[in-house]
Amino acid sequence: MTSRSNAIRALQKFASCDVGDALVKLNVPQGGYLSGLRMFSPGPGNTKAKVFGPAYTIRMVPASDKSSPTPPHYFVDRIPRGSVVFVSQPKGLISACWGGLMSTRAKRLGANGVVIDGRFRDINEHQELGMGLFARDISILGSNTFTRASALNVPVAYENKENGQEVIVNPGDYILGDVDGLVAVPADKVEVCARLCQERYDIDEETRNCLEQGDEMGPTIKRLRK
Repeated sequence: MTSRSNAIRALQKFASCDVGDALVKLNVPQGGYLSGLRMFSPGPGNTKAKVFGPAYTIRMVPASDKSSPTPPHYFVDRIPRGSVVFVSQPKGLISACWGGLMSTRAKRLGANGVVIDGRFRDINEHQELGMGLFARDISILGSNTFTRASALNVPVAYENKENGQEVIVNPGDYILGDVDGLVAVPADKVEVCARLCQERYDIDEETRNCLEQGDEMGPTIKRLRK
């Protein structure tokens, strides 16, 4: 197994918080944090649920946009096995751009999760499928007459809601999401990110042991987090 394969396997075991901290150290904009997205599926109580895999991106445009290109095939039918589908929906829409039938197809193709920069619907269907799904919000309206797919596997910009700053998600960047949140790891940062996560994890575990033994937090952190 190559060192990159080892790094990918290692990265998967960490929490989104670990990964975000590592990416901040690596000067990745916003620490790769996709703020404003939350886990809607597999549902309450699944505190160990996680999505992880390389991004397969889908850029949507308003249905009224006749000038943007149209993919040669239906956008769900080319999802690579092991990927995390990342759908970029135009802003300001009350409609969903993803639904239960799409997750049914995505699961059959082996997707590891779905991220919607926008709205989705059919929450019960996703939870029954056990499909990991993150989104900004939910809707009862489908995509018909509102949006259509335009470009597949192209860079898409995600705008963090608090500060308006963007995180660019490129095809093949690694998406990791858990109950704490969602983070995008640039493909060329996987190895170093995994190494920094492990280093910080080891320090945090030693810190935890000290605190459980009654040590004060201030001096412990000063000593261990040099």
